[in-house]
Amino acid sequence: MMNALRTAATGMLAQQTNVDVLSNNIANLNTTGFKRQKSAFRDLIYQAPIAVGALTSNNATASPTGAQVGLGVNIGSIYKIMEQGNLTKTENTFDLGIQGRGFFRINLPDGTFAYTRDGAFNIDNTGTLVTKEGYTVDPNIVIPDDALEVSISDLGVVSAKVGGVVTNLGQLQLTMFINEAGLENMGNNYYKETDVSGVGVPNNPNENGTGTLLQGFLESSNVDPITAVTDLISAQRAYELNSRVISTVDEMLNSVNQIR
Repeated sequence: MMNALRTAATGMLAQQTNVDVLSNNIANLNTTGFKRQKSAFRDLIYQAPIAVGALTSNNATASPTGAQVGLGVNIGSIYKIMEQGNLTKTENTFDLGIQGRGFFRINLPDGTFAYTRDGAFNIDNTGTLVTKEGYTVDPNIVIPDDALEVSISDLGVVSAKVGGVVTNLGQLQLTMFINEAGLENMGNNYYKETDVSGVGVPNNPNENGTGTLLQGFLESSNVDPITAVTDLISAQRAYELNSRVISTVDEMLNSVNQIR
């Protein structure tokens, strides 16, 4: 019965982590470009009073199934689901939504790169295209002071009227990863390249499998509120059932003590 207590405790701990993941998804329902996460469970080691295939007689008969008792569960992984979120119209000139795969590459102050699906950009006092934190978008795009009617095509070409002439101001790119789910969350809608994500490869939009850009749009979170709440209720029920196991074992132990 003591094993049952420990097994139920592992179930409660696993569901507690699952609830943490689900609550983070729900908290980010309105976070631009957010990708929901999902918990994957795995069973723990087994005790085997009778091994599979153990001899059951002197005539070489063997147990076809044996007897194995599991000792609980834990979280095997928490992975990101990178499916496309809905694109919401904002009409902001420098808001960019990605239709398809790819990430914007951002220059961080320490000289490294971060990657994001959040295209809520603006320009700083030098006209440079930057993120909400003031980090420069890579490749560097500078909008002249006298630029009018700034346009960003679906292929990432930035142009504007300068002195009455339409001028090409630069080319935006999208970075691709062979394993997007292997990117590390940094917070603030940024991801970091890792060994398992593979090396980021910049491409022009609509080349080599990258998506295209939509000016005046932002990608919404891919969290579905109905599914998220349903999963949360399921996790709560699983937690309660494991808690009930502990209560049941406690009652059984009390009964044993009374017999003694």
